[in-house]
Amino acid sequence: MEATQTVDIQDFVEQEEINPMFFYKPYYLEPQKGGDKAYALLRDALAESKKVGIAKVVIKTRQYLAGVKPEDGALVLELMHFAEELADPSKLHVPKKVEVGKREMNMATALIDGMSSKWKPEKYRDDYREALMEVIEEKVQAGGKEIEEKPKKAPKPTKVIDLVSVLQKSLEQTGGARKKRQANLAGNRSSPQREQLNCSRSR
Repeated sequence: MEATQTVDIQDFVEQEEINPMFFYKPYYLEPQKGGDKAYALLRDALAESKKVGIAKVVIKTRQYLAGVKPEDGALVLELMHFAEELADPSKLHVPKKVEVGKREMNMATALIDGMSSKWKPEKYRDDYREALMEVIEEKVQAGGKEIEEKPKKAPKPTKVIDLVSVLQKSLEQTGGARKKRQANLAGNRSSPQREQLNCSRSR
């Protein structure tokens, strides 16, 4: 299809009616020169009505379904899947109803509580990208020569037999790690010299 510079809105629907599975790639939209008023009007009207503009847009000769919605003071165009692109969950082989013991549920919820924290997106790093950049840097320093691949550790095979024992082990590891972090923090506060050392390591 021929690429266009337009976003053709076809319907406005309630945002809560749309399954989040349909959305997959957001883009910020900016107004062109002289378009500030129209931009602000659409953004504010969508925010007040709590609706999403359902549109079609062509990017690099491919047509996409997209949602236009307000987000943090801006308009966002979020690419969407067409209905036929999503798998039918009714055809998935998932357990419908399984009897779970009270002890297992208590341990599972305790594990979730123990690992719960505030949402901080910056703490989650793209390990693949960082490893790739490291390889690129090594290759640059080696003058473009082939780099010897580092040996990889084979993962140990695991066989889950007792869910309760697995949850118990996870809880012990989570609790131990949290206590260790608290101990390190207490040590840093009590010793200015150690705090300086930890800061230099983090850089």
